[in-house]
Amino acid sequence: MAKPKRKTQRHVLTYMEDAVCQLLENREDISQYGIARFFTEYFNSVCQGTHILFREFSFVQATPHNRVSFLRAFWRCFRTVGKNGDLLTMKEYHCLLQLLCPDFPLELTQKAARIVLMDDAMDCLMSFSDFLFAFQIQFYYSEFLDSVAAIYEDLLSGKNPNTVIVPTSSSGQHRQRPALGEAGMLEGVEASLFYQCLENLCDRHKYSCPPPALVKEALSNVQRLTFYGFLMALSKHHGINQALGALPDKGDLMHDPAMDEELERLLLPFLRLAQVPGLVNSVTASPEASCLPSRTPPRVGSPWRPLHHSRKVDGESDGSTEETDESET
Repeated sequence: MAKPKRKTQRHVLTYMEDAVCQLLENREDISQYGIARFFTEYFNSVCQGTHILFREFSFVQATPHNRVSFLRAFWRCFRTVGKNGDLLTMKEYHCLLQLLCPDFPLELTQKAARIVLMDDAMDCLMSFSDFLFAFQIQFYYSEFLDSVAAIYEDLLSGKNPNTVIVPTSSSGQHRQRPALGEAGMLEGVEASLFYQCLENLCDRHKYSCPPPALVKEALSNVQRLTFYGFLMALSKHHGINQALGALPDKGDLMHDPAMDEELERLLLPFLRLAQVPGLVNSVTASPEASCLPSRTPPRVGSPWRPLHHSRKVDGESDGSTEETDESET
């Protein structure tokens, strides 16, 4: 647990700047609650991981803590997809991601799906667990994987990757991956040489990298490997998942007792209401019911607004993810 704390501390300035921006943007509303209360709730949401909900992608990917929080939120909000055994396409998973981050880039979702589908068509169905663990690797280590793709291309062409400085970017513009149709992709590269290049990359890379010892362990049983074979090995590696710390083990993926208890608490009043004879029909048939205001999604760009907004609408759950998000706090 010490490692995530150090990462969060290194990005305190990021959160301070964002908090001040939110304060200025919503100063009229915040004046009703007080600045001290705003900062308390903002940094509580950062600690709880709910600060990334409904935010722009540039903020969601801004820090390692934000990325872990987004991965955990995606799992907790949509794990019922896995519980029900539903299989979804890449576009459907992308729609789920956009419910939490409206401008989430399609390219990242496509890259995550490619890890699962390999040479299959992109409209094939995927299980929730397969997509989630592939998405975790692609999203959290995005810049690192772009550099790995460049190294793989150099090895295929016979170049020495260690003499080339691979450019990386956090702007969301990612390097094109090797095409699956290339003959080199079928044969792959030598695993030991590939690992040596990755070890050197980890030493100089300024973005998050998987622990080199775990990468070496993931490659220990193969002599040659393809690029997507490497990504699949990372996504299935138990130790790498534990080191990242965002998701539980695959066997526990569908179990979240804390979330289940919170959902049960939120739904209990409605269950009791349904047991009262004639009450539900009379409520739904009343003229006032037809005049109830429709729910509107929380405003993108302010982690403070969903905190108060969701408290106000706890009693009118309609199955949206907002109650799920509130339950995390």
